[in-house]
Amino acid sequence: MLVCPSGLELSTSAPRLLRRELAARRRRIGTRWRRLTCGRQALMALAHLRCGHTFAQLAAGFGVGLATAHRYVSEAVSVLAALAPTIQQAMAVAARKGFVILDGTLLPVDRLAADRPFYSGKRSRQGMDVQVLTDPFGKLVWASPALPGAVHDIKAARTHDLLDALSGGGIPCWADKAQQGSGPAVRVRFRGRRDQLSNGKKAVNRAHAKIRALGEQAMAALKSWRLLRKLRCSTTRVTDLVKAVLTLELTASA
Repeated sequence: MLVCPSGLELSTSAPRLLRRELAARRRRIGTRWRRLTCGRQALMALAHLRCGHTFAQLAAGFGVGLATAHRYVSEAVSVLAALAPTIQQAMAVAARKGFVILDGTLLPVDRLAADRPFYSGKRSRQGMDVQVLTDPFGKLVWASPALPGAVHDIKAARTHDLLDALSGGGIPCWADKAQQGSGPAVRVRFRGRRDQLSNGKKAVNRAHAKIRALGEQAMAALKSWRLLRKLRCSTTRVTDLVKAVLTLELTASA
């Protein structure tokens, strides 16, 4: 395999954070020696998340074995995932905002068509469903654990206790029609054919669409990490990968 230098489109805050957390972990568990320094291990993990490099590519590029590359990346991902905000912490942040935007996204996974639990009829592909909260400026606030793609968005929000948390905190939330019937805290557009809606309802729907469009910026930020565009790993790892990316995005925007 040929190896060449490359670059990562990331701010320096991401490797600094991960290097610091990895160093703290090594001190905590009493590590004496590793093939890679904390900085190199952090760079390996970021290359995996940002560019989607396989473990074979990372092993060749960093001069380590395949198993070592897998172990180092998995360790870094778990360290980052542990720093991701919980739903309670996210609600504390959301309470300081005027409102939040809720949207769901499907992260494609490498599964057979026969794997029905992962098949989303809405998007006609296999994947994992992730619910995302953003602030009024389109910045990420929270991302949910991943569920099989066949789970409907409103069921996913209820599974994560998100709707109860929003209602309990009195936090206004804008969402798409998939959240119809979620309760008074969640606002969705008026349903019906456009030619049958009153001018007032049309105006409300236009304003609603403009607000929700800001949430697409957060989705774009999430999908800028190429690993999440096509996941070829076990579905049990998806939640930690999403949480790791969330941590890095929040660090960059802090």
